[in-house]
Amino acid sequence: MKKIKLHISYDGTDFSGFQRQPGQRTIQAELENALTALMREKIEIHGSGRTDAGVHAQGQICHFVTSSPIPAEKIAYILRNMLPRDIVAVSSEEVPSDFHARKSAHWKTYRYQIDTRCAPDVFSRRYRTHLPYAVDFQAMREAAGYLVGTHDFTSLCSAKTQVEDRVRTIYRCEVIEEEHGYAIEVTGSGFLYNMVRILAGTLVEVGRKHIDPKAISVILAARDRTKAGPTFPPEGLVLMEVGYTPWNNM
Repeated sequence: MKKIKLHISYDGTDFSGFQRQPGQRTIQAELENALTALMREKIEIHGSGRTDAGVHAQGQICHFVTSSPIPAEKIAYILRNMLPRDIVAVSSEEVPSDFHARKSAHWKTYRYQIDTRCAPDVFSRRYRTHLPYAVDFQAMREAAGYLVGTHDFTSLCSAKTQVEDRVRTIYRCEVIEEEHGYAIEVTGSGFLYNMVRILAGTLVEVGRKHIDPKAISVILAARDRTKAGPTFPPEGLVLMEVGYTPWNNM
């Protein structure tokens, strides 16, 4: 038996999220079905995290165990001809038996992408949320600074979040100006349910001068979801990268 690490990218628009669900099209189901056919044995995959319906990934990491003699580095290449066009197997490699896609991860980077044009761009509408408003980038960056560090993020996660420990560490949070829009990029030790989408919604509220930048500390301390900004739509969110060595502010 050998353990395989698989790097995948996907357009999440037409999926009901990562996790397998009865009667639904999911990333996990598509991967497991293709791998089971390829390896000629039942394959169960484990992802670094479960992205929601409509959320994309550039750097999702999975692992699985197999007894197949197919060389590890060739698995991704073969999978590319078996998977639907909205999932791409980027690379594959054999890893030590103690590797775990989720438990071994030290950090993740997410990016929330926003289009500010008057009319949405038809070619990027699946990957950028259309918000045609002027924002104060300086205020957003000041607010982002208050999010960096170790905090209880109850105020910035869905009320449906089931985990009791809501303390997470944010290593970096940046607001990046781009042509026709901007992006909010955040790296952290882990993220709660809807946390990045609420974080983005809160920073945009700061940019629109609906929330004072210094109020971020008050919002965090309140541990009250109603004090933060809206939950932004899923299409703007991309899982960019998962890191398996400690964060060193690269």
